[in-house]
Amino acid sequence: MNETTVTKVDSSEFFEALGADMARRVEEYRVLGDCNMDLGIEMQRHDGEPFRIVLHFEGLESPQVIVADPGSDMPLADCKLEGPLDAWEEMIADIRANGSATGLQTLNSLTLIGDRIQVIGGDTMGVDRFFRYNQTLQAYFDGAATL
Repeated sequence: MNETTVTKVDSSEFFEALGADMARRVEEYRVLGDCNMDLGIEMQRHDGEPFRIVLHFEGLESPQVIVADPGSDMPLADCKLEGPLDAWEEMIADIRANGSATGLQTLNSLTLIGDRIQVIGGDTMGVDRFFRYNQTLQAYFDGAATL
């Protein structure tokens, strides 16, 4: 368990903490291989104001977290994952309860079903990156188990 507990999923601090966890588990990521993509995340909050960030993954490095200003467009990304904050919170709660995402709470299941979180991209190559790097992205989110 980390010294700092980050509970707010819709915050840059949460994603920076996941990146710090990734840096501590570099050998696990080495097996998965390099990840080179810009992944947008858009969470619809209860107040209607979306939380938008882009995670810039390059190689085995922790991703750079780029926060979109409220009211602005999503920064350029290969694709984005979009869904209600509740769906993201449920996935993270499952990870924290089980040590990793299980069953229908994995990124793969959530996006393939597509009723809660969708993969959206401007072209098929950008969307393909999400599926190509899915294991790395799941490992990144599974880091929430220690936050």
